[in-house]
Amino acid sequence: MPRAVLVGVSFGRTRPDPEAAGEFQQLATSAGIEPAGELFARRERPDPAFYVGRGKVEEIKAFAGTERCELALFDANLSPVQQRNLERETGLPVLDRTGLILEIFAQRARSREGRLQVELAQLEYQATRLVRSWTHLERQRGGIGLRGGPGEKQIELDRRMIGVRVKQLREKLRILERQRGTQRRARMRGGVFRVSLVGYTNAGKSTLFNRLTHSDVYAADQLFATLDTTSRRISGPGGASIIMSDTVGFIRDLPHTLVAAFSATLEETVEADLLLHVVDAASPARDDQVAEVNKVLAEIGADCVPQVIVFNKIDAAGLQPDVERDQYGKIAAVRVSAKSGAGIEYLRSLLAELHETQRNAEGVVAA
Repeated sequence: MPRAVLVGVSFGRTRPDPEAAGEFQQLATSAGIEPAGELFARRERPDPAFYVGRGKVEEIKAFAGTERCELALFDANLSPVQQRNLERETGLPVLDRTGLILEIFAQRARSREGRLQVELAQLEYQATRLVRSWTHLERQRGGIGLRGGPGEKQIELDRRMIGVRVKQLREKLRILERQRGTQRRARMRGGVFRVSLVGYTNAGKSTLFNRLTHSDVYAADQLFATLDTTSRRISGPGGASIIMSDTVGFIRDLPHTLVAAFSATLEETVEADLLLHVVDAASPARDDQVAEVNKVLAEIGADCVPQVIVFNKIDAAGLQPDVERDQYGKIAAVRVSAKSGAGIEYLRSLLAELHETQRNAEGVVAA
């Protein structure tokens, strides 16, 4: 595993957030990188040239030399100029938060659609950083005192190649999106109750999905363990037909390039009849995580879909399985442990109850 120095920055009077720092460490580990240590900087505003101050740049360089680090990871979104300057001054490859998340997605995507989506996001991210890839092609002095050379021409060629590939990827994704839409409309005509699992990454969505559908979707205690949307049909009480979908997890400051690239996949969430918002009940940052998920749901237009909170990992939180209802008697939250199965019967009853409510409502409308 390559070793990396992790760099975090806080602005103004805010202090470094230990939860955010721990999450960034997990991101590095999920990408197959060994964190050698963390450095924190406090500034009033980002430095235009380096994001951090020049003194901190020297500190990063010295730390990397002492700890034999092969790269530097920044828990921030750097501009192409900042990234290029940092690499030149430290002598290390530099990845910002978006680049690191894209690296994880590239490693984890398994389906054809998932790989296309990740490649599209990577190309759109790299398009603004082309000059960094060609710094070895210096402008060479031409004839009659003119300046120019193969470096500049190669950048333009590379930019055109990326543009062509992006166009091809978008067309392929549009075809897959139409196919997915046809399948979705067929399920709607069949009166199927569609349920999507959403939530912060590593909240236990895939484990819960396996528990409810008796599947063996890959699940692990790591960030973004699974990326590809998986759907399974399950039978509820009374022969009810339910389609359960497991979707990609969200995270703080999820790159907009990824949200845009995964828009077709996330349409399963937008078109669902119910969202089961899976929350890690044991996480001290669970309220912030819920807010981050709701922010992304609003961004993709899924904030109007009915939602029920599923507090998972109650065994780690010291809670008992239970159902929480609002002042009108409607189910607002369910406490479960996807790992042990505690409280799953409450969740199955909830799905049956909400499906019956939907069927009754459709019958009233039809009448």
